[in-house]
Amino acid sequence: MESDKNIEKLLEKYFEATTTVVEEETLRAYFNQEGVASHLEQYQPMFTYFSKAKEEQFTKVTSLSEPVKPRRRFNYRWVSVAAAVVLAFGVYFGNDYREQREAQKVYLQTKEALNLLAVNFNKGTEKVALLNEFEVAKQKVLSND
Repeated sequence: MESDKNIEKLLEKYFEATTTVVEEETLRAYFNQEGVASHLEQYQPMFTYFSKAKEEQFTKVTSLSEPVKPRRRFNYRWVSVAAAVVLAFGVYFGNDYREQREAQKVYLQTKEALNLLAVNFNKGTEKVALLNEFEVAKQKVLSND
């Protein structure tokens, strides 16, 4: 029980990054054994992983005699040219689209105004037709006299 309290204190120090190498070895040794306290079992996989990772070694054979292929430099000039072309197309077609929308708006407003004018003109034409009928009737009355 006393060692569990000591291990808990060492864990607190470990997570605060204030432990020494000897204290970390004590923690690894404790968590690599079988009799770990039940409330501390959650930390056991972490310390067993650290022990196994410490034993891993790089096994790939590398040869320094092989010539190193020069890496192809990514030419940023071409990327900037492509970006400028895309931007120019966007501005041109965006401006064209905006002008087309404005022209369509003006066309619709003009069409509405002409329709209003046509409706009022038709009303005036009806009145003129009535005047024509009145003039014809007046001529008939005057000619009968």
